[in-house]
Amino acid sequence: MINKLLSFVFVVSIVCYAGVSVKTTGKSRLDQEAENNSQWVARSLKEMETIKLGTTRGELLKVFTEEGGLSTALHQTFVYKQCQYFKVDVEFRPVGRPARDRDGRVTGVKSNEDVITKISKPYLALSIAD
Repeated sequence: MINKLLSFVFVVSIVCYAGVSVKTTGKSRLDQEAENNSQWVARSLKEMETIKLGTTRGELLKVFTEEGGLSTALHQTFVYKQCQYFKVDVEFRPVGRPARDRDGRVTGVKSNEDVITKISKPYLALSIAD
């Protein structure tokens, strides 16, 4: 009788311990994923913030890529290469050419030498498709 009782207590202890371990392990895995995500976002923001006023379009294009939607050669939205939901709005000063044609329209010519004159803080938004 005592052997059966001890065996029962032993089995219940193992089942309870296993249940606690699974819950703890599951929570730790979620916590680890959240920590990894936070570290990735922090690294990504640091990389995005290397693009500042005075940076060229060519340097910008190493970190970001053009997004679809309405834009001109001198004002455009760019998306982070590693995650299309991180965006910045950028204005440029053309280098080596006029900003506007004879009729006053912004030219469609882009150059990697164009210089950033205004850039937004990175923000989150859904993608725009043309």
